[in-house]
Amino acid sequence: MPGIKLGAVADGDISVLDFKAFVDGSHKQEVADAMLESLKDTGFVYLANHSLPKNKIDDMFKLSKSFFDLPLETKHLAPHPPSGQHHRGYSAMGVEKISQHRYDAEELAEHRTEAPDAKESFDCGDEESNDMPNIWLPDGILSGFKESCLEFIWLCHELELLVMRALALGFHLPEDYFLATHTGANNQLRLLHYPSVSIKDLEQNKITRVGAHSDFGSITLLMQDRAGGLEIEDPQRPGNFIPAPYIEDAIIVNAGDFLMRWSNDTIKSAVHRVHMPHNSTTLDGMTVSRYSIPYDFDKVVDCLPGTWSEDRPKRYDAISAGEYIKRRMLIGYK
Repeated sequence: MPGIKLGAVADGDISVLDFKAFVDGSHKQEVADAMLESLKDTGFVYLANHSLPKNKIDDMFKLSKSFFDLPLETKHLAPHPPSGQHHRGYSAMGVEKISQHRYDAEELAEHRTEAPDAKESFDCGDEESNDMPNIWLPDGILSGFKESCLEFIWLCHELELLVMRALALGFHLPEDYFLATHTGANNQLRLLHYPSVSIKDLEQNKITRVGAHSDFGSITLLMQDRAGGLEIEDPQRPGNFIPAPYIEDAIIVNAGDFLMRWSNDTIKSAVHRVHMPHNSTTLDGMTVSRYSIPYDFDKVVDCLPGTWSEDRPKRYDAISAGEYIKRRMLIGYK
């Protein structure tokens, strides 16, 4: 494989790939095969030399910090609705509690009394969506925020289409197989801030950053800062987590529940969490703040051709990704 695999992280389980060889067309199939192999093993893959401009990523992180630095009362001028089904706007610390496949009302209520998620977020998506309209700050507050978020969504969408083309080739399907189901209308950009918290409280599970969970849609593109703390569940040792660190100029692609269903369990839906950065020692006993930017997308899915047969039947019925995701989002909020 001609320099496509640049390395690996998480004890060698997650591949770091040079995506330029797919973008420029020089080694499309080789990149596609390597990407699918990493997703099969762990549900994660790093892509270096992707098409998302570095300056746009850097600008988005700066803008995200500017947003979260605003006074709390100002951020609440773009309030996330009480229900998780309208997943737009600002959520303050402790409002959302990520849950992994808990749907019973009593079990959910008990889960919400456990350690709160020490994070705040802002969610936005396609400006033309009637199903889930965006909720922005009033005009005149944080100039350019809305315009920059919307531009970044469509830059991510362009990379999304390249990733889905590579995924199709990995499954030896026509390269445009997934494009009709990834039009951009159901996509979401999430800005996340994990404020500095007590290392001792994290160690004693008095608080969490984000507990172990899988993502809801097909694939997430994740950009993270240098602070660290992202961990994936070890596929060989369930319940054990290993770091998925920041890598300069690389993004993470992680598979969600719907890609696992779509692939008839060929690909893993990656269970991951945000925890205390490894080797985290500070003079004041506090973690550093952490910022990340996930971009998610979804659609209606059935098991892919080639992933099922008489000997390996379909494990899932066709289902609407949007309806499933709304159900998962709903349980994150009271």
